[in-house]
Amino acid sequence: MTGTEHFGWIVLLVALVGVAGVLSNRLTEWTRVPAPVIVLAATALVVRFGPTVHRPSELSVERLVSVALIGILFNGGMGLGRTRFRSAVVQITVVGIAGTFLTAAAAAAFLHVAVGLGWYPSLLVGTAIAPTDPAVVFAVLGNREVSGLGGTILEGESGANDPVGIALMASLISAGGLSAAAFGHVAGEFLLQMGVGAAVGVLGGWALLWFMRAVPLPSEGLYPIRTLACAFGLFGVATVAHGSGFLAVFVAGIVVGDARAPYKREIEHFHSAIASLGETVAFVVLGLTVDLREIAHLDVWVPGLALAVVLAVLIRPIAAGVCLIGADLKRNERGFVLFAGLKGAVPLLLGSSLLAAHVAGTARLYGIVVVVVVFSVAAQGSLVPKVAALLKVPMATVDPQPWAVGIRLNDEPAGAQRFTVAAGSAAHGVAVQDLPDHVWVSLLVRAGHLVPVTKDTVLQEADEVLVVGDPDGHTQLGLMFEGPAPG
Repeated sequence: MTGTEHFGWIVLLVALVGVAGVLSNRLTEWTRVPAPVIVLAATALVVRFGPTVHRPSELSVERLVSVALIGILFNGGMGLGRTRFRSAVVQITVVGIAGTFLTAAAAAAFLHVAVGLGWYPSLLVGTAIAPTDPAVVFAVLGNREVSGLGGTILEGESGANDPVGIALMASLISAGGLSAAAFGHVAGEFLLQMGVGAAVGVLGGWALLWFMRAVPLPSEGLYPIRTLACAFGLFGVATVAHGSGFLAVFVAGIVVGDARAPYKREIEHFHSAIASLGETVAFVVLGLTVDLREIAHLDVWVPGLALAVVLAVLIRPIAAGVCLIGADLKRNERGFVLFAGLKGAVPLLLGSSLLAAHVAGTARLYGIVVVVVVFSVAAQGSLVPKVAALLKVPMATVDPQPWAVGIRLNDEPAGAQRFTVAAGSAAHGVAVQDLPDHVWVSLLVRAGHLVPVTKDTVLQEADEVLVVGDPDGHTQLGLMFEGPAPG
């Protein structure tokens, strides 16, 4: 076989993996088994029974998955945005940081007492499985998303606890053990990474937003590439400055999230696609590290399964419940948030990093992490729709909308704003002719269909409207269409 033919086979294999990753989402709709576990299991089986497939090195896995996580976290931050983040900043911060520490500590205590592992390896495994992944939750919910404060907390928690878990794991591995000096080293390193990462994220996010608005480019296709390149640049700056590059990317995404910028919708669609690709790549690469023969050992799958069950029914509900004391959540929303702390790519990445740590039995430790993640995604994840229905969690239906209508303008339409009419708002149930004279509804979409706007058109809940009004009255317009009606 010539070098060109070999390269052609590699390209074909990558293309097939990409198509299979996309189609796995269709399997999720039919089976309610999340696509990540399908990809992970398929890749692990190929490694086990495909003699020509070799496992990549730990360094290659770390770098490839880190690149994927940059795209995932930046897109997650943009999806959250400043407005939603501010509405739950306290809850996201507490559950994202304190919840990660509590989960890691409780899991470590269980492994030490029930399994007999030493405190240091127990804490490493506990740290690995602490971060959550709401993308798995939304994958099994199909075209429905958790609305309200509960959905915001789930999204924000994952974006916050991923960098926290990664920074904590790096600090623990570099400390090499547990002692008073080691705890001091871990605390100092962790605070440094979080502080630098947050600062780079805030400053870099504002700089990126200015860059997007002030510097035009010759082609619209370059705008999404610019934001992607800048996201990678912020990760690099924070990492070189000994900070958390992942936190910097997530925070920058929040800053950019709901701000207006040229070609913003194209940028959002591009990064959503990059995040989906990144998730598939991450699970394919991590699947290459899974040794099914190691997982088959009793001292791997038994403690892994026990930890997974305890994590789901005790540790997660208690740790997150303590962190959410005082949160303005209804009982059903709180219950769903406590149940839906599913695991994903980051625990597997952290688990794979143990293979390079100077700890005895690293293969066994990684196997335990894999069992926990597979149980969380496959067993617990498949129950998410049933639990959501049982608890009557408020959902928003998000149907695909392949058609769009719009116009291109040379200048920013400062007076044009897009709102979704909220139940109980001042505009809800009001005819267009009865709105204030300075407010003009130019476009109305109802249930995915364009509705002609006349003076007698009555605005209904969930109507999407394009409103032209006073450029300086965005806040007042927002309250009129999306805020509570005045008493």
